[in-house]
This record gives sequence, C-alpha cells and structure tokens, in this order.
Amino acid sequence: MDPITAATHTDPYPCYAQWRAEGGLVFHQSLNLWVASSAHAVAAVLAHPDCHVRPASEPVPKAIADGMAGKVFGQLMRMNEGERQHCPRSAIQPELQLIDAQAVETLVAARLITPGADGIQAAMFRGPVCVVATLLGFSPAQGRIIAELTADFVACLSPLSTPAQLVVADAAAEQLSGYFVELLDEQADQSPLLAGIRQRFASTSAPSEVLIANLIGLLSQTYDATAGLIGNAVLALMQNPSLRHDAMHIGDLIAEVQRFDPSVQNTRRFVATPCEIEGVSLNPGDVILVLLASANRDPQLNDRADNLCLDRAQRRSFTFGAGRHHCPGQALALSIAIASVRQILAVNPELDLDWQYRPSLNGRVPLFKDLPAA
Repeated sequence: MDPITAATHTDPYPCYAQWRAEGGLVFHQSLNLWVASSAHAVAAVLAHPDCHVRPASEPVPKAIADGMAGKVFGQLMRMNEGERQHCPRSAIQPELQLIDAQAVETLVAARLITPGADGIQAAMFRGPVCVVATLLGFSPAQGRIIAELTADFVACLSPLSTPAQLVVADAAAEQLSGYFVELLDEQADQSPLLAGIRQRFASTSAPSEVLIANLIGLLSQTYDATAGLIGNAVLALMQNPSLRHDAMHIGDLIAEVQRFDPSVQNTRRFVATPCEIEGVSLNPGDVILVLLASANRDPQLNDRADNLCLDRAQRRSFTFGAGRHHCPGQALALSIAIASVRQILAVNPELDLDWQYRPSLNGRVPLFKDLPAA
C-alpha cells in the first residue's frame, strides 16, 4: 500500500499512523511527491499561500483542456487562486449557508428511496444532486436529468477516466451549461438560493459563464463527496448494528463519520514559489499529497482518534478542507447526508449488503450490492 492506493484500501488507517510517525511532511521516493500526513503539516500546507490547487504549467488537465469540460473546469473556484477563486466563492458561499436544514429534509423525504442496493446507490449519487437542482429552481423532472448529466460530467475529473468518458463528459458539460442558461433566462426569483447568488454575483466583474461553470461545479461536488459521506455512514451502520436503532443520532453519526472515515481521503497542492513548510524547503513544481484522512486520525487533533465516537466533544476534521479552499457547501452536504441516511435506514433496517470501494485515487466511496438470496 502507498499513500495513494490507501484511499480505497479496506483499512488504511494503521498505515496513516505509521506515516505520521515517520514525519509530518516526508518525500515519497517512488511516488515522486511530498506526503503531508500529520494534522500540523496538513494544516500548514492548506494554509500556505504558495501551495496552489493546480500546477502553474497545467491549470486544466491536458486530457480535457480542449473541450467543454475543460472550459468549465478552468473556471471553477475550487480549481483557481486569487480573484478567480474569490469572486464566485463570494457569491455562492454565503447563500449556501442560508439553506434551511428542514427544507433539505423535506426535499429528501419527497424522493422515493427504494429498498436494496440499487435504491441506496440512487440515494447516494442522484438524490443529493436532485436536491441541489431543486433548490436552484429546476423542476423535479429536470432535476433527474441534471443528476444524470452531472454523473457523466464528473467522470472527466478523475485521472482514471477513459477516452469514452471524456467524450461523454464534454457533451454533458454542454448540456448542463444550456440548462443553466435557460434557468437564468427564465428565473423570476423562484429560487431564493439562485436569486441570492445572482444578486451577489452581479456586484462582481466576472462574466455569466463563470457563474454557470461554478453552478455546475456545485452539482459535481455534491455528486461525489456527498455520495461518499452517505455511503460511509451506511457502512458504519453495517459494521455497528447497535447504531441502527436510534435514528435520532444520525446527525451525530454523520458528523463523526466525515472525520473517522471521510469520503475525500486526500487532496493535492502544487508549490508555486520557493517556500519552507515544517522545516522542509520546497521548490516550484513540487507536488504535495495532503492526507486529510490521516490528519483526522492524528491524536494531536482528536482524542481517541481511532474510535468512532458519536458524542465526541470538540470534533476537528480536515475533510472539507481548510482556509481559502474550505468547502463552501459543508453544511448543505451534512444536511443532505443526514436526511438521506435516515430515509435509507427506514427502508433498509437490516442493511444486508455486500460492498466494495469504487476505484479512485483520492475518494473513498463504497458501492453496494444485494447479497444473494439464501
């Protein structure tokens, strides 16, 4: 196991502890990158102004640079620095924080979650996107289409994407952009969320295509990260049957699972100018693999860090990032996950399922299947 393959290993956490013991920021020879594994090192890297989210030589991955998916990617706030990051974030983040958790609960409850693995998969992936699409003003029927297109688009965001997936992702980006153009043209403030975002965005100098790209980005982030959060909570319920009988504690479960077994295990930073972090001299072009999941289990960050504690006091986590690139939709993702897991458990009280992790270099997303009939 290495720090990248660890993301989808059954239990990477003993290795994370070993890497922390070897030093918070260490060069991994075979991977040719630096690995930040301790809470202190992860915090320092995420906060450092010279550690960027994309390499200067490749702001958009070469595989998608020439298509519509690449055009969207290049305008995403989470893939940019400075004003290109701050401008759309200043319009979107404040409005996301105003979304009422009860409204999210109502939207999730309105979706029919069917029993079995297929129903759980739909609740994990399509369900959250449908909720966000509805909050933005799309109809339920449009939301289902938007969810399918989002699934096609996010396939281009992985280095493991196939050429066929990249072609489909370009087409999905085109269609998603078209849906948002129509929504923005027709919208008469029917959606408080979209109205607020538009009002804040109007005070910036950015073109409308930046807003559209980041609304697509909101859907794509919802798709993968929230699916993993829901799936890992279901997995925790499977592995700890006693937790299934108290739906009142689902909120505490989600809060702890996002720390204990996060859907985003690692992220990367690219050194833009010479700097020093944790006593290590770094050069432009250096790559740092930031082990968020390892930092979450650092005893220096959380007491009894390797225990799943629903009543944990002063829980601290890097799952949603930190600093200028902290995920703006954290509260929304948690609300969707809480409501979704509650509904999943209501129709699947036994959770008799098999599972495996979806192939990924940084995500930890379980895929479920029904056990064979006895």
